Amino acid sequence: MYSGEGGERAAGVARRYHPPTEVAVARARGNLFIVAAPSGGGKTTIIRRVIEQLTAAGQRAHFSVSHTTRPPRPGEVCGVDYTFVDRPRFEAMVAAGEFLEFAEVHGHLYGTARRPVRERLEAGEDVFLDIDVQGARQVRVADPEAVSVFVLPPSRHELVRRLRARGQDDAAAVELRMRNAVKEMRCWHEFHYVIINNCLEEAVQALACIVAASRQRPCRMAQVATEILADFENSAGEA
Repeated sequence: MYSGEGGERAAGVARRYHPPTEVAVARARGNLFIVAAPSGGGKTTIIRRVIEQLTAAGQRAHFSVSHTTRPPRPGEVCGVDYTFVDRPRFEAMVAAGEFLEFAEVHGHLYGTARRPVRERLEAGEDVFLDIDVQGARQVRVADPEAVSVFVLPPSRHELVRRLRARGQDDAAAVELRMRNAVKEMRCWHEFHYVIINNCLEEAVQALACIVAASRQRPCRMAQVATEILADFENSAGEA
């Protein structure tokens, strides 16, 4: 590839420079992903599937477990699905500034503890928040580099079907969730990306692509881009 004296100098420059790998750059600080959707939109399933893919590929990703004052549903495990606390405890955490975001949804309080998210991001892990529109707004203010995604159901009929199929709510509760869904879906344009969850596999792939693309943003590539530029500048005249 190289020939002559100029080629030898160029080869020497190439041998001296060892750019950081993409993984090393991306892990300087983890990415924070906000995923919101109306109840029954499928965001939790999509997030967990993407985390499974990332973990299988040797990448570090974490599902942020929210605190809530609502009672556990059958099969839910404290610390896995949610961290269940009573209202006085939740309100004490709010007063102490322990939440990155919190909101009242369907009569219950939900919130994301600040410290675990910060610690995992600083350790280089990607963190996924499964939250509502109110919480998403708070997180975007607290962390402008966070990537936000809104998941839309393909139709009203399909969302009603999914809510009823869960078997967790009576007719009145389903109707309340549908009214709230309309309010949340009106905010879709506030997010960086929108996924329509008509096919689960396609929705999972869409979020995985968003994760990959987010790692190439200038704010994430600043360190390696600066190092590459410095190598060019410091090697001026050695071409």
